[in-house]
Amino acid sequence: MTGSHGRVAGKRALITGGAQGLGAATAHMLARHGAKVAIADINRAGAEAVAAEIDAVCGTGTAFAFSLDVTLPDQWSAVVADAARAMAGLSVLVNNAGVAPIGTVEDIDLAIWQRTMAINVDGTLHGTRAALGQMRESQPGSIVNISSIAGLIASHAFAAYNTSKAAVWMLTKSIALHCAKQGWDIRCNSVHPTFADTPLLDGLTGGTKAERDAKLARQVPLGRIATPDDIAYAVLYLASDESRMMTGSELKLDGGISAM
Repeated sequence: MTGSHGRVAGKRALITGGAQGLGAATAHMLARHGAKVAIADINRAGAEAVAAEIDAVCGTGTAFAFSLDVTLPDQWSAVVADAARAMAGLSVLVNNAGVAPIGTVEDIDLAIWQRTMAINVDGTLHGTRAALGQMRESQPGSIVNISSIAGLIASHAFAAYNTSKAAVWMLTKSIALHCAKQGWDIRCNSVHPTFADTPLLDGLTGGTKAERDAKLARQVPLGRIATPDDIAYAVLYLASDESRMMTGSELKLDGGISAM
């Protein structure tokens, strides 16, 4: 069954970190609008559950689940090949998997710093390198990298996260220019959310979830945090041919924070 509007009808998308949060919302969103989706996550059971939910709504054979550690290039190569085989091509890559540790430049543990870079930055590089071969066969294509408003505006307590998401922002531009120079119709853009209601916020502040959300919302001019669908709609636009003139750009979904 195709999506209600078919905005990405015929697209074949691979989404990392798809077992929960923004990744799961993006998979549901793209499927509802006509795409086939491959959900990749280190949590294979979670990815399978999301795929089953999507198939129940959109029809069997809409969603596929894969186990993937984004820090391992060999796993990337296998998953991209398997996903392209399952979906008969690959035209959209959403590099969403990420971690957000707390820590200043002085107290962040070096191993945590390195793991953050390996997942957030290296994972995006590995995924893009693995996917481009398949995407060249399914043009037009779109790579969407989930960065963060924290990649544009820093905090004293997020040294690793700020640095990694800023790197994703610049890597996005380099990918976009590389693809354009090669003459491929493959675009690459980054998305920069503010606080979104996902498991990534767990442990960010004390108190109940309601207290946490209220505290974070006070930092946003619009007075609220984002829902996963707020971000997924942006990915839908970037994955669709509606955004065919947009590449090397950043889409800020920050509730006005960067305007201050």
